[in-house]
Amino acid sequence: MSMDTPSLYDFSPVLQLMLMGLVLAGGPLAWIWLRKRQASTMHRLQALTFLTLFLTFDLVLFGSFTRLTDSGLGCPDWPGCYGNASPVGARVEIAAAQQAMPTGPVTHGKAWVEMIHRYLATGVGVLILVLAAVSWREHLRQRSSGGAPLSPWWATLTLVWVCVQGAFGALTVTMKLFPAIVTLHLLGGLFLLALLSLQAVRYAQMQSAAATRVAPPGLRRLLGWGLGLLTLQIALGGWVSTNYAVLACTEFPACQGSWWPDMNFAQGFEIWRELGLTGSGEHISFAALTAIHYAHRLAAYVVIAVLLGLAWRMHGLPQWRRPARWLAALLLLQFLSGLSNVVLGWPLLAAVLHTGGAAGLVVLLTWSLACSQRMGQQAAPNVPFSSPAA
Repeated sequence: MSMDTPSLYDFSPVLQLMLMGLVLAGGPLAWIWLRKRQASTMHRLQALTFLTLFLTFDLVLFGSFTRLTDSGLGCPDWPGCYGNASPVGARVEIAAAQQAMPTGPVTHGKAWVEMIHRYLATGVGVLILVLAAVSWREHLRQRSSGGAPLSPWWATLTLVWVCVQGAFGALTVTMKLFPAIVTLHLLGGLFLLALLSLQAVRYAQMQSAAATRVAPPGLRRLLGWGLGLLTLQIALGGWVSTNYAVLACTEFPACQGSWWPDMNFAQGFEIWRELGLTGSGEHISFAALTAIHYAHRLAAYVVIAVLLGLAWRMHGLPQWRRPARWLAALLLLQFLSGLSNVVLGWPLLAAVLHTGGAAGLVVLLTWSLACSQRMGQQAAPNVPFSSPAA
């Protein structure tokens, strides 16, 4: 295989990458052990879950930065970079690719961005593996002592899902930024945040009854509907980003000087196709990109209205006023960052903030749903989004 066309999968550096993940995870693990060395295993488990949630949120943001800087193919093979554990070992191949195409997908800077993203993902994977192992150990210990055992299945599901997410990451590279795969990779990262948020709440509830908030059934249903609509809107937003349709409309609230511009929804929402092409291999039309953009914008009006109504309902209940204010603040961030993407030509900071706001909304709504349900009401962990609202 020539250096210009590397093998898509080269597992020769996998042990070095695993070691890098262990080193990166060692810092958070050591920090938890030092700060919580006198605490119980449950307290340490709770603290590690919170920290893993925070680092996973950071990973989602860095993944957005990787995508938005066109660094997703900075190393065109997986899991390493031209069969090496870092761009340092691949500097000759990267230099040759950059010389052949100076503004192409492979440059030294883009290679480092892509590999740092992989290093961080590996570190988060190690932390989730530790969470699953400790959860099972604590479950067996509590069961043998006759106490109410901790359920290890949420942590196990999270471990399985992070492996699935890793597979999506590999396909993102080897399928050359296939829009459907990249969108699923984004949704998978946010689903991972939801799973960790749910675990964090459950561990908090095991420590204190104050972690459970009384919620009328109507509020819980509205939380569930809000989370469902938000998921759909994030999928539409991911489809906009992965198809580079943000600049199809560069004005607000109209688009191309019209309230209903020329759009091709059938072509725009043809899911299984390569980037920039239709399913038949033709170049995708501008009308299709406009349809992708405008569908996301129209859906945003509905989602904002529903979530503002939810924030208003929550604010009327004393226990729910703080999350209501967070919800309103995140909605404002989403509106301003989304507007900035349109009228300012998709600036990098606004685009990353838009992804961060979406991730924050997922964490907030999942957290609120979980807090509204007592431990004894937990459902089986096969439907993580719906079970807290069941």
